Amino acid sequence: MASLGTVKKQRIRFVWPRLVTLMLVAGIGVRYLRAGPEPLDGLPAAEKAYEDCDYPKAIQLSNEAASANPQDPQIQLLLTKAHLELQQYDAAIKSAERAVALDPKSSVYHEWLGRSYGEKAEHSSFMTALGFAKKTRKEFQAAVDYDWRNFTARQAVIEFDCAAPAMAGGGEDKAIPEIAQIAALDAAEGHYAQGNCRRQKKDFSVTDAEFSKALQANLQSADRVFDIGDYAVRHEAADMLVAVADWGAKLAPSDPRPQFYRAVAAVQKKQNGADAEKLLQDYIKQVPSRSGYPRATTAHYWLGQSFEHQNKEAAARTEYETALKQDPKNKSAQEALKKLKKS
Repeated sequence: MASLGTVKKQRIRFVWPRLVTLMLVAGIGVRYLRAGPEPLDGLPAAEKAYEDCDYPKAIQLSNEAASANPQDPQIQLLLTKAHLELQQYDAAIKSAERAVALDPKSSVYHEWLGRSYGEKAEHSSFMTALGFAKKTRKEFQAAVDYDWRNFTARQAVIEFDCAAPAMAGGGEDKAIPEIAQIAALDAAEGHYAQGNCRRQKKDFSVTDAEFSKALQANLQSADRVFDIGDYAVRHEAADMLVAVADWGAKLAPSDPRPQFYRAVAAVQKKQNGADAEKLLQDYIKQVPSRSGYPRATTAHYWLGQSFEHQNKEAAARTEYETALKQDPKNKSAQEALKKLKKS
């Protein structure tokens, strides 16, 4: 899995000695975005600011709304989301805890509180993170308890249990019956859960098979479909990427991610260079600054790969340099640029 910086990612996972177990939780927060309740009539401006990725403005307007309506948990939910996007984890926890206090039986509010605790765990010292990890699982489980059809929360619990050791509250032994339960409710969700669990164990052959079955069974969560897409990008599974693009476009016609996955598949197959380039360039123009979306810097890297396959070294170099300008820690672009310079 990718490093920490990727989650606002792509997908974050952890590696135990460093509470990678806990980092995984943060990845959950990114991966499984739920819309939550409809915004209040008094919150359209704050909601629009959030949708426009103007998170500071969304926070300002939400705080104003909270002053006028201190007992409304939906305002606190929007604050939680915006604070998480800005990586303001303490503030996100405060808002999420407030939402849960105002509506203790809301599955959605418990789920977002779990995400907030997970992000805090990832960015804390070992012992502090351990405590937040336990809180994370508790909240995800509460979300399931209050709504047994909340598949997002169910998947979060399963992923946590597959990645985290017993001392953090996890354990694969817990995940086995949980996977069976979700599979009984929805076959596609069951295949995704099994694949995701095996991903934690680096059993990628099983992961590939289960993710493919989840797509074939018409997995209904666009976010989980696109998570499979991110996995396929990293593992250069071009055929899986095409399946993700086809199904994802049907689930979310206005989402730009299917065109990104389709373009990457073409680059990996070294086919349709011109089409791939246009798709990637369009994606760069459309991609929102939001968790769960491959960043523009990643698209620039794949543009570089496309140009390099066509022996357009100058154009490839420009794309790699642009990727590094946007993200100096982009290792793929670093390595590609070094290789180009040597040649």
